Amino acid sequence: MTGASPSRHPYFGRPGPTGRPPVAALAHRGFSHGHANLENSMAAFAAAVDLGYRYVETDAHGTRDGVAVALHDESLDRTTDGTGLVADLRWDEVRRARIGGTEPVPLLTDVLGTWPDLRVNIDVKGDSGVEPVAAAIEATASHDRVCVTSFSPRRRRATLARLSRPVATSAGRGEVIGFLVGARLRLPALVGRALRRVDALQVPVAEDGLTVVDARTVAAAHRAGRYVHVWTVDEPAEMHRLLDLGVDGLVTDRADLLRDVLRDRGHWT
Repeated sequence: MTGASPSRHPYFGRPGPTGRPPVAALAHRGFSHGHANLENSMAAFAAAVDLGYRYVETDAHGTRDGVAVALHDESLDRTTDGTGLVADLRWDEVRRARIGGTEPVPLLTDVLGTWPDLRVNIDVKGDSGVEPVAAAIEATASHDRVCVTSFSPRRRRATLARLSRPVATSAGRGEVIGFLVGARLRLPALVGRALRRVDALQVPVAEDGLTVVDARTVAAAHRAGRYVHVWTVDEPAEMHRLLDLGVDGLVTDRADLLRDVLRDRGHWT
C-alpha cells in the first residue's frame, strides 16, 4: 500500500513483509451456504469460525427496550418465524423468534463474547441500534476487534460518540460518492476529505450501473491510506480478479470458496 500510512487499528491485523496486513476474509452474516435461511445465526457464525475465519460480517438493530440483536432486516418477517419491526418489539418478544424456524436471533453481545478473538464487522442498520450497539461493544470490551459501519455516516458517528475507545470504521454512502468523484477526477484532496473520518471503504464492485472498484479507485484509496473491502463476492474468478487489483478484503456468502482461493494464493492465515 503506497501513499499515506494505512490505519494501524488492531482490527485490520499486523502488517506483513509487504507492509500490508493479510487479506481480510469476511464471512457475510456468518456461513450458511446450503442453509441460507440461517443467516446471522449463532450456528452460521460458528460455521465460519469452524472453517478458520477470523472475520465475520453482521448487522445490528436495537429492540424497543434497548437490546442489540444481530439481524439484517428491520423486521423479523423474512428470516424468522416471527413478525414485526425489531425496534417496536421488546427483547423478550424477539428472543422467541426462530431464524429458519430453528435458531434464535442472537444478541450482539453473544456474537462478540462467544469468540473473544473473532473480528466482527457491524453494520448499524437503524437509529434504534445506535445506543444498543455501543453498549454491546462496551460490555464486551471488543473495541480492538470491531469495525463499525453504516450507510448513514451520521448513524456511525453517533455510535462512535458513545464508545470509550476507538474502533475501526468504514465509509457511508455519501462518503463513498465523494470518494468516487475525487478518484475519477484525480483530485486527492477531495478523496482525503471524503475519507477523513474512516479507516476503510467497504463497497460493492458496482452499483446502479456505476463501477465502484477498479484499478484507479483501489489506487486512490491506497494513496489516501485507506483499506478496500469488497462485498458480496461469491465467484472464485471474481475473487481472483479483485485480489489481483490489490483489494484488502472480500466479503462473501461462500466462505468455503474464498478460503480455497486464498489458500491457492498463499494468503490464508
